[in-house]
Amino acid sequence: MTHVVIARYRTKAGAENTVLPLLDTVAAASRQEPGNLAYRVHQGTEDPRAIVLYEEYASEADFTAHCATPHFQEIVLGKVVPLLESRDVLRCAPRPEARA
Repeated sequence: MTHVVIARYRTKAGAENTVLPLLDTVAAASRQEPGNLAYRVHQGTEDPRAIVLYEEYASEADFTAHCATPHFQEIVLGKVVPLLESRDVLRCAPRPEARA
């Protein structure tokens, strides 16, 4: 069963132009990780300071391994998080499909 993470960030005023290229670097590195199925960075169309990350991993263990990588530790925690006004991370597992 896959493990999905949806992270919602709101940058500090004017920081989105610094944060987005950093997240693009993290996304590219994350897509190369074993167990990563998807990593997409989205920016709000009505609020450019709103950023949503959609991440999908083959397992929760793969996401845990992602959190230990240098690009997550150094870029996300070290450079991105200090530029955020808020950060919310939702971890999800898909529900089984209903059969009619």
